[in-house]
Amino acid sequence: MKSKLIVLLAFTLLLTLTAFAADAPKYQVTNRFEVGGDGGWDYLTYDGEAARLFITRGTHVQIVDTATGKLLGDIPDLQGVHGVALASDLGIGAISNGKANTATLFDLKTLKKTGEVKTGNKPDAILYDPASHLVFTFNGASNNTTVIDPAKAAVVSTIDLGGAPEFAVTDKKGHIFVNIEDKNELVEIDSAKLAVFAHWPLTGCDGPTGLALDRKNQRLFSVCANGIMTVLDAVSGKLVATAPIGKHPDAAGYDGKAGYAFSSNGDGTLTVIRQETPDKYSVAQTVPTATGARTLAVDGKSHTIYLVTAKFGEPPAATAAQPHPRPAMLPGSFAVIVVSEK
Repeated sequence: MKSKLIVLLAFTLLLTLTAFAADAPKYQVTNRFEVGGDGGWDYLTYDGEAARLFITRGTHVQIVDTATGKLLGDIPDLQGVHGVALASDLGIGAISNGKANTATLFDLKTLKKTGEVKTGNKPDAILYDPASHLVFTFNGASNNTTVIDPAKAAVVSTIDLGGAPEFAVTDKKGHIFVNIEDKNELVEIDSAKLAVFAHWPLTGCDGPTGLALDRKNQRLFSVCANGIMTVLDAVSGKLVATAPIGKHPDAAGYDGKAGYAFSSNGDGTLTVIRQETPDKYSVAQTVPTATGARTLAVDGKSHTIYLVTAKFGEPPAATAAQPHPRPAMLPGSFAVIVVSEK
């Protein structure tokens, strides 16, 4: 009897460990595309329909084939690029020019520029909302969002946000959410009424930047400069959970089929957060990437995460004008890092 009990316990333990192993994520760096090119970088935008990655590089936007890593095109002569929005149903793309205070419109097939629209001051994040068929630029220096009709290349409205906006997401049903970095809050916008619907505090979050959305369970994931991810209910604004992440986070992502949220961190890690239930979250894995790989884009179909970084030389000597000078990027060192399941 005793031996049978031992065998039963051992079998139960084996099943538990097997289930845990099967459930555990197995993400790792699986590829690296040496893209090269000049300029820093900011937001990444993944085009799932064409399997290509739009990479902002300050004065230009690179478009990379995510299957081969080859450069498909380059949109030049831009000024302080931060983000790219894709209005696939209209065949139009939009680029935020932080130094020119404009949004550049382009054709998604030819990648040729088709127009320029004036925005607020220092447009940063940019978003296309398919429910309203409008583009929203989130202007960091004027604390507002410029609403653009991309089909007409015209400004429709300007909405005050009450603080400096960062990343933004849409539920594709008329609700847009944006992190307000200097207020440690999240703002909800009604894209039909073109008005702010709510201001929600991000309790425990200092300096929210990256934002992702689980549309099915209506959960918002904000990554914060103090090393945590907050999870909010997208209907009530209630804080649901928090989880620790790496240092110097910038972007967030979510893979609904896999059930994981991600934080790309400047310390050279990708934090993988398991969604155990819509209200329970835990750190499932910390993936080594590369120092400076702080922004990301997620392909939910292939469960792949794309990040970018470069290599840098020694920083120049400090001066009174520049007490904390940045090191120069080594020529030709810019690369796309591909993280996927083993």
